[in-house]
Amino acid sequence: MSKGNGESCISRRSFLALGAGAAAATLFADPVEAAIHAMPERSLMLYNTHTGEQLRTTYWASGRYLPESIASASRLLRDHRSGDVHRMDPRVLDLMAAVQRKLGTKGPIHIISGYRSPATNAWLASISDGVACNSLHMQGKAVDIRVPGRSVREVGRAAMSLKAGGVGIYPASGFVHVDTGRVRRW
Repeated sequence: MSKGNGESCISRRSFLALGAGAAAATLFADPVEAAIHAMPERSLMLYNTHTGEQLRTTYWASGRYLPESIASASRLLRDHRSGDVHRMDPRVLDLMAAVQRKLGTKGPIHIISGYRSPATNAWLASISDGVACNSLHMQGKAVDIRVPGRSVREVGRAAMSLKAGGVGIYPASGFVHVDTGRVRRW
């Protein structure tokens, strides 16, 4: 509609429709969220390769993260060297669930490294060039994983396709690093 003075006028219905469209476009701006949106519940099966512990948990249901399940996952993802537990970023769990969904695998994701205490990280950085001094592992925002039956390159490609954080492929060591930091790859 025109007001006759060069300005255009939009109806309330059109305005609301535009607003709803804009909201829908931003609703799934997070690629991991978009990849797992169809899941009414978000579940993971994890296996810690250092402790032998396994966990099957539904960590998101009824539209929210479940604190007890996040705590259970954080315990399994603890620093296996020191025993220190740190609350893991739930988006790391989302990232693993999205990778698993993308790969179509049902078995447990093998955890090589989850949280690392500052002392453990400093020690690892002193003996390896591949460990960042300010690693996101120390913030509970990174995991090193292996998916049985899938190559490291397949897992890495699946994680990279999500464009949701950092992905490092370590074929010689047999794992993929994924984190919820800025999008990058190595």
